[in-house]
Amino acid sequence: MTLEVRGLSARVRGGGPPVLRAVSLRVEAGEALGLVGESGAGKSMVGRAVLGILPRAVEVTAGEVFLDGVDLLRLPEAERRARVGRICALIPQDPLSALNPSRRVGRQVVDPLVEVLGWDRARAEARAREAFEEVRLPDPGRTLRAYPHELSGGQRQRVLIAAAFAASPRLVVADEPTTALDVTVQRGIVGLIREMQARRGTALLFVTHDLGIASKVCARIAVLYAGLVVEESDARAFFRGPVHPYARALLEASPRPDAPGALRPVPEAVVRAVRAEAAAFDRTVRHG
Repeated sequence: MTLEVRGLSARVRGGGPPVLRAVSLRVEAGEALGLVGESGAGKSMVGRAVLGILPRAVEVTAGEVFLDGVDLLRLPEAERRARVGRICALIPQDPLSALNPSRRVGRQVVDPLVEVLGWDRARAEARAREAFEEVRLPDPGRTLRAYPHELSGGQRQRVLIAAAFAASPRLVVADEPTTALDVTVQRGIVGLIREMQARRGTALLFVTHDLGIASKVCARIAVLYAGLVVEESDARAFFRGPVHPYARALLEASPRPDAPGALRPVPEAVVRAVRAEAAAFDRTVRHG
């Protein structure tokens, strides 16, 4: 499975500001690409555009999104939803808001397997239990019958990971999957996502503002600012020394366990320069 995004641009409807500016990236089967950047950089918008779940106020204005050679943006809406539902999955940011509080978590894993993929209920229930065991939820039978509020934050996120990988999707988009968790729980969740992805050879698009977490999961890193990819490289090369001034400043601004006192903000001069890059891109688009 290959995900290839080419020149993807999006903006707020009605002539509003751009939110994505000619984003291009590629993720192969078994590979993890980290989309990193500050809040508001457009990271989540890329993942949502791929899955076809952009907010109503945002529209794609240009570009292509290929999954296995098929451009999803050219498909009729119903066909696109069906294709994405069969081979893609999302691990959302906040498990408490992602799970329906009035429904048992087991049903929330089983029903999509039945309703979207057409599995019979017995098969889906057996797979849900197996998936709960894979993500090491205690007493899977009891957890299947639990309501979201009866589980801890880490357990709820494990439920969502189980749901995402239950049908062995070929692409998983993980959208800030550790943001709502405390630091000690984050470590286990990151390791679990990496383990599940490696076991299945899934393509993983990992959205995060935390470069430390990206370093543990991703083989390649793409840095976004204002919807513009300013740098993409091998993760080891990136953490040795980014090329783009903004990417360098972002790395220097991130907490480091070996130098806890070294944190510093992105310099204003660097921010002004990368904003100028985005403005120059917009002028190019306007003038064709």
